[in-house]
Amino acid sequence: MPRIDADLKLDFKDVLLRPKRSSLKSRAEVDLERTFTFRNSKQTYSGIPIIVANMDTVGTFEMAVVMSQHSMFTAIHKHYTLDDWKLFAANHPECLSSGSGKNDLEKMSNILEAVPQVKFICLDVANGYSEHFVEFVKLVRSRFPEHTIMAGNVVTGEMVEELILSGADIIKVGVGPGSVCTTRTKTGVGYPQLSAVIECADSAHGLKGHIISVRAGADFVMLGGMFSGHTECAGEVIERNGQKLKLFYGMSSETAMKKHSGGVAEYRAPEGKTVEVPYKGDVENTILDILGGLRSTCTYVGAAKLKELSRRATFIRVTQQYNTVFS
Repeated sequence: MPRIDADLKLDFKDVLLRPKRSSLKSRAEVDLERTFTFRNSKQTYSGIPIIVANMDTVGTFEMAVVMSQHSMFTAIHKHYTLDDWKLFAANHPECLSSGSGKNDLEKMSNILEAVPQVKFICLDVANGYSEHFVEFVKLVRSRFPEHTIMAGNVVTGEMVEELILSGADIIKVGVGPGSVCTTRTKTGVGYPQLSAVIECADSAHGLKGHIISVRAGADFVMLGGMFSGHTECAGEVIERNGQKLKLFYGMSSETAMKKHSGGVAEYRAPEGKTVEVPYKGDVENTILDILGGLRSTCTYVGAAKLKELSRRATFIRVTQQYNTVFS
């Protein structure tokens, strides 16, 4: 018989951060850079732990160029060719700490051999609970012992532990929380993201691993929708009724499957939206806005460094996060 887990699970829409006394005089005093040494690769990373998602609209080479200027990196989508990578490596060597979003082993091997400066591998599947995926993580770890591996997606502590012990360094947390993901409505499967992060961070940190999500103990955050609609995103600017727009879609959407697989296989259903977002211009302004908001968060809770944010964060349950009168 099905069982019901009646323990309270919360999403980020259910909470706000409680302000705390602070000795900081200005947002400018906040240090957003962090340094991590990864459990399995033994590699060290220093920078602002914000990652552009490995979606083909936002995880572009053009985005990586700008992000690297701000000590952040991009999980490059998996649809670039080997020749694309070689050309990018020749023209932009400063960006090659960025990362690669690959799940085809032969193609990944060829790219990493041709561009040895890339030290991050992103193994991304919608359902990180399959035994096949666990075995694939083990295989990639055996092939690339010194590369830092991101793997996911999962939402529970036991699977975080399984993937870390199989060779992953950073675990992607989340099933269905993305702005253009429809997994929860199509399948009924998911987990409230705040509770998932808290539980997964606890499991990861106990093994000296790391996780990707947002706040609540996460080490990195991966963003898709917030980076959509910019000049550096893939796709042409569309003009409709005098408004400039760009396409943004989930990687399990019908749009993505038609583009990369020739269509939706008859045994599956699309699990992603295709939306038109307002064209936002260069991503530089959005980056500065995100970093400014993050510094402000830290000042409200008294965190002089981003590293202190999780320890200083107290979430309070709310019925409404903000005033909606003029929204």
